[in-house]
Amino acid sequence: MPDVTEPFELVLFGAKGDLAHRKLIPALYNLHVDGRLSEQGNIWAITRPNTEQSAYIEQVKDWVRKLGAEFDEKTWKAFSQRIKLVGVDLYKAAGYSKLAKKLNASGNPVVYYCAVHSRLYPVICEQLFAHNLITEHSAIVLEKPIGNDYESGMVINRRVAEFFEESQIYRIDHYLGKETVQNLLALRFANSIFEHQWNQRYIDHIQITISETVGVEQRAGFYEGTGALRDMLQNHLLQLLCMTAMEPPASMEAESVREEKVKVLKALKPIVGADISECVVRGQYGEGISEGEMVPKYKDEPGVDTHSTTETFVALKAQIDNWRWSGVPFYLRTGKRLAKRACEIVVQFKEVPHSIFEMQHKKTMANKLVFHLQPDEGVSLQLCEKRVGNHMQVRPMVLSLNQSDQDKNRVPEAYERLLADAINRNPTLFLREDELMTAWQWVDPILNHWQTSDQRPDTYTAGSWGPAASTLLLAKDGRLWEENS
Repeated sequence: MPDVTEPFELVLFGAKGDLAHRKLIPALYNLHVDGRLSEQGNIWAITRPNTEQSAYIEQVKDWVRKLGAEFDEKTWKAFSQRIKLVGVDLYKAAGYSKLAKKLNASGNPVVYYCAVHSRLYPVICEQLFAHNLITEHSAIVLEKPIGNDYESGMVINRRVAEFFEESQIYRIDHYLGKETVQNLLALRFANSIFEHQWNQRYIDHIQITISETVGVEQRAGFYEGTGALRDMLQNHLLQLLCMTAMEPPASMEAESVREEKVKVLKALKPIVGADISECVVRGQYGEGISEGEMVPKYKDEPGVDTHSTTETFVALKAQIDNWRWSGVPFYLRTGKRLAKRACEIVVQFKEVPHSIFEMQHKKTMANKLVFHLQPDEGVSLQLCEKRVGNHMQVRPMVLSLNQSDQDKNRVPEAYERLLADAINRNPTLFLREDELMTAWQWVDPILNHWQTSDQRPDTYTAGSWGPAASTLLLAKDGRLWEENS
C-alpha cells in the first residue's frame, strides 16, 4: 500500500452526521498527521444550506481534538485548510451546480462518500449525473446497511449502477479495515501451523461477538426501522465470518479475495421455518445498570415507539456446508447495552482425545485463538502449561501475539485504511454487489419470520450479556459463550 494517497477530491455527504463526527473526519485528520494524504487533496463537506463555514470548522476542530490521534494548532491549521463547505439540499439542483463549479476547477479524481441513509443514494447519483459530476475517474463509497432487505437492497444497487460502473462502487464495512482482521489473514495464510488445523478436524466451533455498552442514544429514528440484525449481523458479523472461514485466495488481488468471501456466503446453510426459532435469538434491552449508571429500557428511549418490537440483540447458530467446515457451528451475536464493549473472534479448538494430566476443568483446557478487534486490537493464543510444584497438573496460559507489544506505533483506525484505499482505488476490503445481495438473501427469511409471527423479542437486563435464550443456544450444544477474554 503506498505511503501517500493519489491526489483527490473527497466529497462527503452527511458531513455533520454522527459517522462524520465519530469516525470519518478524525480518520482523515490522522491520515494528514501521518503524512498519508496527498498535498493535492481537498475535503468537500456537504451540509444543509446556510451552514456557516467558520462555525462548522470550529465544530470539526472539537471532533478532531477529542478523537484524533494527536492535536496541535499548526497541524490543525494545515488540515482545516483542506475542508471546503458546500451547502446542498440533496433533492435540489442549486447546491450541485455550486459543487460542480468548484470540482471542475480542481481536475483531481473525485470520491463521493455517502454517509447518509441508503434511500438517498439514488437521489445523490441522479443529481451528480445531471450536473456532469460523474466521470470514468469518479468513485462512490456507500455506507451500510444498503436497503432493509434483499428487494430494497437490489433496487438501490440497480439505481446506483445506472450511473457508476461496479468497479467504481465501494460498499464499505469498516470492520474489514481493522488491523486485526487483516492480521487474521496473515496468521492463516502465512503460517502453516494455523492453516493446517483450520478445519473441522481440529476446530470445535467459532464464536464471533460484537457487543456494545451504549444504548440507541440519539439514533432512534434510524434504529427503529433497522434493528440489530440489519445494522450489525447482516454486514459486520457476516463479513467477519467470511474472513475467518474463506479458502486461501489465489493472491491478495481484490477479486481473488472477494471471490472466496462470496463462496462462504453461498455455502451458508439457510435458516428457515422451524429452524429460526431453534437457531436464532432476538432480544430488546430493559432497564438496568450499565457502566455504573441506571439506564432506561429501550422503549423509554427518546424517539422509540412504546410498543416497539425492534431487536437490540440477536444471536444465531450458523452452519457452512462445505468440506472444510462441515459440522463446525459458527455462533454469532451482537447487542446494545451489554456487559462490556468488545468485538472478538474466538476459534475454539477441539480437546485432546485423551489427557494424561490432572485437569480440574477439562473443557477450559482446549486451545483457543482469540482475535480482539475492539476496544483494543490484538491476538492471543491459549495453550496449556504445567503448574509449578511437585505434581503434574496443567493450567491454561495465554500467549500474546499483539503487534503493539512488539512496536509502539499507533494502530491505525479502520476508516483510515479504508479511506486511503478508496482514494487509491483499491477495492480489496470493500463488498462486491453479489456479496452484499447473497448476505441479504440469507437473512431475509429470518426478517420475514419476525414480521409475520407473533413472537416478540425477549427482554434482557441492561448491563447483562443478553437474553437467557442466548446462553441456552450454546448450552444445548454443551458449550458456553466466551466472556472472559
